[in-house]
Amino acid sequence: MLKIALGILFLSIVLVVIYKVYSLKLSVEDIKNYVIGFDKIGALVYILMFSLVPLTLFPDSVLAIAGGLIFGLFKGYIYTTIGALIGGTISFYISRYWGREMVKKLTKEKLDKVEAMINNRGFIIIFLLRLIPLFPFDVISYGAGLTSVKYKDFLLATLFGTIPGILVFTNLGAQSVNVGSNRFYISIALLILLFIASIFLKNKFISREIKNDIN
Repeated sequence: MLKIALGILFLSIVLVVIYKVYSLKLSVEDIKNYVIGFDKIGALVYILMFSLVPLTLFPDSVLAIAGGLIFGLFKGYIYTTIGALIGGTISFYISRYWGREMVKKLTKEKLDKVEAMINNRGFIIIFLLRLIPLFPFDVISYGAGLTSVKYKDFLLATLFGTIPGILVFTNLGAQSVNVGSNRFYISIALLILLFIASIFLKNKFISREIKNDIN
């Protein structure tokens, strides 16, 4: 009975958070006010929100910016990383145990190319894809779950590959309280640099991998 009660309680919390996420309408300020409203357990609520991104299709970059705004760069990075790893794990195991059809319904995107790359290169491809914000975070996770890649490799590639992106987005949020300062402009410059590097990586490495898999 206790397990059933805890399961119902957890499901209720998940449903409430999903509803709230959708009602926030992608506003960083609204996310901030919502999380702060939970006071001491605000960090846990934020991590839970980030963990549920694969199910809500909410933009993770918006949450990461909000995390920096609420908790600052250091704590924002830690909490966002924890949430990203949990969310990635959820996506990974959804596709691994529920299969391709369920994943296609969730992502509404073709996974064939991502799946083929990960199957052939494993850790390094997941790592490279994580470095590129232009690739949807959840699609990579779902695609990895459909392959034979080990969960440990997936988790480590996600942990190290998301470092630049999470740092840049949480730093942007943390510096948004100092609009007009040098630190704020540096955070904007880092964001631009991240996207330029992403385009370079996408064109130089990922596109080549796709061609190699086709050939």
